[in-house]
Amino acid sequence: MRRVSEVMTHGVEVISPQASLQEAAQLMDLLNVGALPVCEGRKLVGMITDRDITVRAIATGLIPNDTAVSEVMTEHTRWCYDDQTTDEVLQQMSDVQIRRMPVLNDQDELVGIVSLGDLATREPEGIGQLLRDISSPSEPDRSAL
Repeated sequence: MRRVSEVMTHGVEVISPQASLQEAAQLMDLLNVGALPVCEGRKLVGMITDRDITVRAIATGLIPNDTAVSEVMTEHTRWCYDDQTTDEVLQQMSDVQIRRMPVLNDQDELVGIVSLGDLATREPEGIGQLLRDISSPSEPDRSAL
């Protein structure tokens, strides 16, 4: 069985929780990514996505240059360890319907990120079902309406 450390992306760029949303969006654009791990040093404290910036900030009238990443990031981020098997991580991703997951070492420091694409290109078995599980529609959150 393969370990996540064999398929993950190493050397992941991160952003500070004190950075502005404008800085986060600019870094996403530069790196051509839709999500960034939010770290204090090497400790993962959350994730920020392009969707977080759009839905949690812009749609509610927050100003990107005046709003800190910490104000709209997802704090309770799902993550995995670099020594877990790819099968375990595939199951975790399927269970919570996510397409990317930060990877931590045994000191709980961020060492990479694993995406559905990483797994699909290196572990093609089971990806079809995983993609169906992750992509199944969820009910929209209408609580604010």
